[in-house]
Amino acid sequence: MNAKIVSPRRGRHTVYDYQYILDAGAKDRKDAEKLLGKNVEWKSPGKTPKSIKGKITRLHGGKGRVVAQFEKGLPGQSVGTNVSVA
Repeated sequence: MNAKIVSPRRGRHTVYDYQYILDAGAKDRKDAEKLLGKNVEWKSPGKTPKSIKGKITRLHGGKGRVVAQFEKGLPGQSVGTNVSVA
């Protein structure tokens, strides 16, 4: 299953470096609850692909989006790309 990185989790004055909002195609909050605790992996494009692993930790809003916490911060180019959910 794939999910799309929407943006880093942020507030008015703070950006949470390791947390990103994902859109996994869930219709509402109830569908998104099934994704909690699942592992995610972002693979970088290029000749030497690297992967950064994370985990879905919480829900975000009522539209079925979730927050994933990664081991390291993702690069800015990762926004709009896909991650694999296992």
